[in-house]
Amino acid sequence: MQDTPPPNPVIHGQSKIGCGFNNDATGRLICPVDYDWSDPVVQQGIRDYHPDYRVMAYSWPTFLYKDERYDPLNPIEGLFKGKLLLKTFKYIFTSPTSTELDDQEQISPAVLSTQRCPSQQRIDGERRTCCDVAGLLNMKSVQPWSIAYAAVQLRFALSSTGSWHIIDDEFNHQEFYDNIVDFLELSVTSDVAKEVEDLLLWWNQ
Repeated sequence: MQDTPPPNPVIHGQSKIGCGFNNDATGRLICPVDYDWSDPVVQQGIRDYHPDYRVMAYSWPTFLYKDERYDPLNPIEGLFKGKLLLKTFKYIFTSPTSTELDDQEQISPAVLSTQRCPSQQRIDGERRTCCDVAGLLNMKSVQPWSIAYAAVQLRFALSSTGSWHIIDDEFNHQEFYDNIVDFLELSVTSDVAKEVEDLLLWWNQ
């Protein structure tokens, strides 16, 4: 199997300047599925803020899709099953080490229900509690809001923005979050409702 080429430019942990659309790897991940990132014209158009290549919250970024593959004839196929999205969810709500689990191991209710706060321990004269976010929130299952939150955090992490802002150029993180929650909770047709039901079962299996 051919190895994935390294990002260009190389990503440095201390700076995000070379991330986002300034980088071929992160740019591909946050590129709206309406555009073909492999096309140099598209890349340059996005970087130049060309009106034909606007990046806004109403278009899904590629990282939301399984294997980063979008089918315009079946836009729900693979949606919200992206590998990085799943790992981001695990990192936030369970633990960083849980991202090392097999990709097929989802966040089942049984796993979430065991994410409880251990008994408090006294260290150096202080009383401290170590607990993951799922335990703190008493999460029993994966809900639309938690998927949306993970997606927003991942989108920000992949961007070139150095500090948190609701609006990144024309991309509104709040609208992005709301769009995901609305899609998962306010299905417009019975077919979409069934797809969403299957998707949430997938996340919770």
